[in-house]
Amino acid sequence: MTYLQLAYFHLATVLPAFFIATYLLINTKGTPRHRLLGKAYMVLMLVTALITLFMPAHIGPLFLDHFGLIHLFSLLVFYLIPNAILAIRTGDVVRHKSSMVGLYIGGLVVAGSFAFMPGRLLHTWLFT
Repeated sequence: MTYLQLAYFHLATVLPAFFIATYLLINTKGTPRHRLLGKAYMVLMLVTALITLFMPAHIGPLFLDHFGLIHLFSLLVFYLIPNAILAIRTGDVVRHKSSMVGLYIGGLVVAGSFAFMPGRLLHTWLFT
């Protein structure tokens, strides 16, 4: 796939993930709907993080001529999702909540903010 195709695929997974996560954060927890949407959210986040690993960094220092600092957010996703699943399955609601809030802030808000910076594709699409 080309970089542009990967970018479209990334947006197609991260945008619904953002809206689902926002809904989950502001609504009642523990309901069947929460559990169903939570599973969808986690799958979308895992897919979007996986997609980013195939997208080479174009800004900042590179590792292995491909990965940049932005890819650290993918690693964050790969850590926090299993952590959140394990936490809720063992009844540790506090750790689950902490992982999910961390995923929302780090994986969506902060990483998404970097996507709007000058020199990034999304910035070019929206502001030029």
